[in-house]
Amino acid sequence: MAGLLKTALSSHTFVYALSALLAAVLAVFVLVYLRRKAVKQGNYILLLGPSDAGKTSILALLTWGIYMPTQTSMQVNETEIHKPHAYRLVDVPGHPRIRAQFSEYLNMAKAIVFVVDSSTISRNGPAVAEHLHTVLHAISQLPPSAYVPPVLIHAHKSDLVTLPSTASSDRGGRNELAATRVRTILERELEKRHQSSLVGVGVGALGEEDPSAGAEGVSGGLECTGKGAFAFERWEGGEISCIGGCVTPRSASKEESNSPAEKAAYDGLEELVRWLASL
Repeated sequence: MAGLLKTALSSHTFVYALSALLAAVLAVFVLVYLRRKAVKQGNYILLLGPSDAGKTSILALLTWGIYMPTQTSMQVNETEIHKPHAYRLVDVPGHPRIRAQFSEYLNMAKAIVFVVDSSTISRNGPAVAEHLHTVLHAISQLPPSAYVPPVLIHAHKSDLVTLPSTASSDRGGRNELAATRVRTILERELEKRHQSSLVGVGVGALGEEDPSAGAEGVSGGLECTGKGAFAFERWEGGEISCIGGCVTPRSASKEESNSPAEKAAYDGLEELVRWLASL
């Protein structure tokens, strides 16, 4: 009798323990699901990139449909747009002492637009790559359960790019040339940083604008699938694409557009507007 009672008690204990374990596992899955769902619902579009690349001009055109010449910002700007979707735009200045603030918004980011001045990238390539490296490194450090925002490299100011005699002078041709130029230079500079990190050489000095601030100690986040040099399409950290575009003053006839998004598409940001609509 005592043996049967002991066996029954052991069975009940096992059932209780198993039930508690299953409840704990279920609770963990529910928490992870809710966290991922909440993160995926983030509607922040982060406008990142070096100073004077044109981030604030893009923000002004997408938000209010107005032309604003490139100007240096020293504080984070936040606005809202409702077309092509409802997003909150966050323009983070490119100054080395401010640009790290993008990490405060990373968990709420729907996507990241890294704006590059395509007309000056040939001489500023190392510094721009250093800035982009900090962004890619931060994305690569997100936990496995986190939503990974896609990155768009926007080769801005394509209208200022000098065209070779054989290239098309229309907007599409300029945008394509600007995107190709920016992609080529940044991939080359990021490959240099990746190789330097593999041999233990500090990568901060390769392009850092301010040695007292920036990517000091950042040496990872540039791993690619397969063999070969660094390439956006093979980056292991997530999705990177590259397009060209520009913000230019409008003539009076263009003021008749119905919305900021339509004006932006009319003024040289059509590829960017399409990309935002695809998110």
